[in-house]
Amino acid sequence: MNLTLDRQSSTPLVQQVTDQLQGWIEQQRLRPGSRLPSIRQLAREQGISQSCVIEAYDRLVAMGLLEARHGAGFFVAEQRLSAALVDQPFRDETFANRWQQFSDAPVDLLNLCCGWVPSSWRATEAIAQAVRHVSRGPVEDLLDYCPPLGLASLRAQLHKVLGQIGIQVSPQQILTTQGASHALDLLVRTLLKPGDKVVVESPGYYNLYNLLRQHQIEMLQVPRTAAGPDLQVLEDLLKRHRPRCLYINSPYHNPTGSSLTPKVAYRLLELAREHDVQIIEDDIYADFQDGAVTRLATLDAEQRVIYLASFSKTLSSSLRVGYLVAEPALVARLAELKMVAGLGTCRFSEQVVAQMLASGSYRKSVARLRPRLAQHMAKALGQLEASGWQVFTEPYGGMFVWARCPGWDFAALNREALACSVLLAPGSAFDPQGAASDWLRINVAYVQDQRAQAFLQRTERPQRQS
Repeated sequence: MNLTLDRQSSTPLVQQVTDQLQGWIEQQRLRPGSRLPSIRQLAREQGISQSCVIEAYDRLVAMGLLEARHGAGFFVAEQRLSAALVDQPFRDETFANRWQQFSDAPVDLLNLCCGWVPSSWRATEAIAQAVRHVSRGPVEDLLDYCPPLGLASLRAQLHKVLGQIGIQVSPQQILTTQGASHALDLLVRTLLKPGDKVVVESPGYYNLYNLLRQHQIEMLQVPRTAAGPDLQVLEDLLKRHRPRCLYINSPYHNPTGSSLTPKVAYRLLELAREHDVQIIEDDIYADFQDGAVTRLATLDAEQRVIYLASFSKTLSSSLRVGYLVAEPALVARLAELKMVAGLGTCRFSEQVVAQMLASGSYRKSVARLRPRLAQHMAKALGQLEASGWQVFTEPYGGMFVWARCPGWDFAALNREALACSVLLAPGSAFDPQGAASDWLRINVAYVQDQRAQAFLQRTERPQRQS
C-alpha cells in the first residue's frame, strides 16, 4: 500500500492518511473483508507515528468504512456506505431550504441568513479556559448525570442574572435545558395535546412551527408589527378561538428585529388575564441587550408568563445550554419529562457555562459583542437603504434585519446571491404556512463581508428577466 504524504502541506498527516485510505477502499482497491496493515506496520512503512495511524483507523471506523476486530486488527467493513451516499445532500427541497443554514456549506459560501454571530466573534479563548478549569475540577463534573432541575451552581448564577434584568424568581422556578428548542419541546409536550390551538407571530420562528406541526397543534397567526403583535388581530383570535398559549419574542424579534413597546406589553398581559392564556416568552437574544428593553416576565404579577432563554447565540451553539422560568409546580412537571425523555442535561456543558458566569468572562465577552453588533447594525441599515432595499423596521438591538428589495423576487435574488457566493433563506420559511414572501432575514454581522457587499451592489440594477 503506497500512500503519498506531503509533510509540507497544511493538511494534517492524520487527515492525509484517512483520505487516502478512504480513496483506496471506495475505488475497490480494498474489498470488503480485506485486512489492513497493522498499526505498527503502516506507521513504519510511512514513517509516521503509531498514534497517527490509530486516529486515522478510528476515523474510518466511525465512517463505517472499517471495522475493528479485537485481537485481529482492522478490516474493510462488509456492509459499508459509500462516501458519495454519506455526503449526498438530502434531496427534499422543503427540507433543504429549511435547514440549509445548518449544513456544512462550502467555506466560500457566506451564510447571510444564519441565526448566529461569526465564530471569530465568539469568546473562544474564554470558553477553552473554562473547559480546562472544569476538566481539572471534581471528577463528577466529567462523568456524572446532571440533577433533574439542572446544575445547582448554574441555577444559582442564573438566579443572579435574572434578578439583574428585573425577573424576580426563586431558584425552584428555574429549569435548565439543552437550549431554547429543548425548552419549547418540553413545554409543548407538557401543556398541549393534539388539536389544541396556539397563537404564533407571523413572520416568526420556523422551528417552533415545525415543532407544533409535529405535535398536531393548530397555529393561529397574529401579524408582527414594529411594536409587537397586532393587538386588534390578537384580541379577535382570543375571542373566537380560545387558544391555550401565545408564543412571543419580546426584544429583538426573530426575524424582524422589532421589539415590544411598553404599551403593547401591558395590553398583552391584560388580554392574557381576560382570556386565560399562558404566554411563552422566548428571550433567546436577551444578552444582546444594549439599553432598556421591555420584557413581559418583568411585568408579570400573575405568573402567566413562562420565560426562556439560552446561551447558544452569544456563547456557543455547541454547548447547548438554555433555561426556562415558570411557577414551581410546572417546573416539577417539566423536570419529570426532561428526565424521562433524556435523563437530564449535560453536566459538563452546564459546569462550563456556570464557570464563565462566575468568573465574569461571560459578562466581559457580551460587553464586547454588543457594541460590535450595534456598529454592524448601523452600517447594514445604511447600506441597505443606499442599495434601494426596504426595511420592515430599524432595530435598536439584536442581529436581524427584515428587508426586501422592491422589484425583485426571491428566485432572482437567490441567483444573484449565489453568483456572489452568498446563501439566502426564503421569506416563506418564516411563515407558519410557508406562504411566499419577498422579505428576507439578513444577519447584520455578515453584511460587511465582501461577498455580501458584492451581492448588494448587484441588486442596485433592475431585476434580470428569467
